[in-house]
Amino acid sequence: MRKLTYKFIFGIMCLFLISCSEDQKTDNTKSTSSETKVDAQFPFYDPSLSIDERIGDLISRLTLEEKALQMTHNTPAVERLGIKPYSWWNEALHGVGRSGVATVFPQAIGLGATFDADLALRVSGAISDEARAMHNAAKAKGHYQQYGGLTFWTPNINIFRDPRWGRGQETYGEDPYLTSIIGAAFVRGLQGDNPEYLKTAACAKHFAVHSGPEKLRHQFDAIATPKDLWETYLPAFEVLVDTGVEAVMCAYNSTNGEPCCANNYLISDVLRDQWQFKGHVLSDCWAIVDFYNTENGHGVSPSVEAAAALAVKSGVSLNCGNSYPALPKAVEQGLITEEEIDEQLAILLKTRFELGLFDPAGTNPYDDISIDVVNSDEHRALAREVAQKSIVMLKNNGVLPLKNDLAKYFITGPHAASTEILLGNYYGVNPEMVTVLEGVSGAIDPGSQLQYRMGALLDRENVNPQDWATGNAGNSDATIAVIGLSGLLEGEEGESIASSTFGDRLDYNIPQNQINFLKKLRESAGEKPVIAVVTGGSPMNLAEVHELADAVLLVWYPGEEGGNAVADIIFGKVSPSGRLPITFPKSLDQLPPYEDYSMKGRTYRYMQAEPLYPFGYGLSYSTFTYDTPVVSKQEIIQEDDMVASVKVTNTGSVSAEDVVQVYFKDVESSVETPNYTLLGVQRVNLEPGASKTVEFEIDPKMLRMVTLKGERIYEPGDFKLYIGGSSPMTKSFDLGAPKMAEVTFTLL
Repeated sequence: MRKLTYKFIFGIMCLFLISCSEDQKTDNTKSTSSETKVDAQFPFYDPSLSIDERIGDLISRLTLEEKALQMTHNTPAVERLGIKPYSWWNEALHGVGRSGVATVFPQAIGLGATFDADLALRVSGAISDEARAMHNAAKAKGHYQQYGGLTFWTPNINIFRDPRWGRGQETYGEDPYLTSIIGAAFVRGLQGDNPEYLKTAACAKHFAVHSGPEKLRHQFDAIATPKDLWETYLPAFEVLVDTGVEAVMCAYNSTNGEPCCANNYLISDVLRDQWQFKGHVLSDCWAIVDFYNTENGHGVSPSVEAAAALAVKSGVSLNCGNSYPALPKAVEQGLITEEEIDEQLAILLKTRFELGLFDPAGTNPYDDISIDVVNSDEHRALAREVAQKSIVMLKNNGVLPLKNDLAKYFITGPHAASTEILLGNYYGVNPEMVTVLEGVSGAIDPGSQLQYRMGALLDRENVNPQDWATGNAGNSDATIAVIGLSGLLEGEEGESIASSTFGDRLDYNIPQNQINFLKKLRESAGEKPVIAVVTGGSPMNLAEVHELADAVLLVWYPGEEGGNAVADIIFGKVSPSGRLPITFPKSLDQLPPYEDYSMKGRTYRYMQAEPLYPFGYGLSYSTFTYDTPVVSKQEIIQEDDMVASVKVTNTGSVSAEDVVQVYFKDVESSVETPNYTLLGVQRVNLEPGASKTVEFEIDPKMLRMVTLKGERIYEPGDFKLYIGGSSPMTKSFDLGAPKMAEVTFTLL
């Protein structure tokens, strides 16, 4: 009788617990008051305690197996503690990515082409608003899926050192300073300015010395000298750490003989000790597998247990992948202690607490951001502004801007009606993507005709020999050919499905069939204008395009409003003001081998050959002149601040923005120094005939030389400052950019 009673009571208790569990699973949209009562019994839910106290309490309640799972990118729920599932893996490269409807801004390389950190701050602020709104909406429905969290693995601040790298489109270009200022602004916008909470958590990736080859990234060893490390590859990461970036992602490859996710110099010596980084380090996805993969990996560990232990001991708190569930066995095998795991878990959990994920609903100031912000009119207008300011006019023989009331226009090319070329990689989606065809058709006056035919395939000759397209160039007042690259040809290893080289571009040319098509258009058009609108995220050989077309616009992957922005430029609603954030060589023969990570011969800073298009170059519908710059001191010492100023005048006939750039050159030094180094940039909007004096504060720290040992030192001597609308490479002036103004000063 007693056994029966005990069984009966036990059964009733089980039914009650199951009922409570089911209610919790199915009633996620209701008020959280009942959850708050349950949660209140655990101190880690108490916001009045310090974060360290809350983290300590939570870790003390987790089993070793639960700890290991909480250090993977898709953490499961811990139902007995009321902890919901959480996915750390989320993307926001140019808008919330892979998570549903969101504003799609121009790809990162396009944002780099704006040379505008203030604009980057506005963009990332809009993105983080949408991220919070989307997270709030998903949480209300009980959805805890991958790409639905608040930890964003953005921005990519690797240096775009070689145009063959298919993922270079994710970066802000080849220059450490430009990458630093835009990357830092992007982090500030993502993370917000609330003193108690992170709006979202940003991540600087891929640490460090990572830029292809894409096919070899899981086993490649990037060899970089101390000078190249500290002069080129590390500065942007240091700036973002100083800015307060919450996370750093270690790269797949090795650097100087050690896998980046077990690189004692990079993670311990530099990131933690020198820079005092307090956030968490995470692995690139399945990078820990490369530790014990002897065929296509680094092969530094004999087993998954040893690999997981090595990563945690190296300071990697979060595993994107499936290796860390082996940590309990690693403890059994004596490869690591539970205390060492606790140390890294504590660092990781701090981010979740700073995001307010363990606080009562309504405590976080971002809990009330409404879904109405997503793809709002305001955000669409911002996407259009960024696209306008990112477009680089490479050539114009006077045909642009076009009038929008001509009798007939012809638009053609493989990308004219493509949404693919609006996106780039790591993108979101929405139902209002504006193609170039749609943008142009919406901009012309009623009464004008517009013909469209695709005319050419992406990367192969037409199968059907019949040509109903090119004849339109002959009977139209203007032809707009939308050609170039797309994410099918360049990008990440598994995404570029038309690429035989894993997304890298080992052939520098755009597809030959597109050049052949442009030649036919040119022949048919005769003296009538042909405008080439070129898409893509990397340098490419545009020499023939430059010769064949009357005007060339590089529009990158311009986002959801790309079509409207292209039309705005073509028809003169705004003047083009984008600048190249990366040098376009004439051919790959001008560059060192792709696998060579030495900076010698690369980028505007070290390249001696004359490029096709130089860094910082871009034309306008107006013209600008620069007076001789003035410096506040002709001689400075290390503690001095100096102000350089220059008067800029719009000598053209239209209102336009110029991108004023400041470079310096060390005239004579004890070791080789860069040709030129960018150290300041400002946008200035001037009406015709108007002038403005633009000032730049020069911190002498910017002038420090990097020695062969990687040390930054002051070396007295003469320096030259160059101020103008492009880099000082002479090709800029040959192409129509105004000549740089220059001044010399001395560091004592």
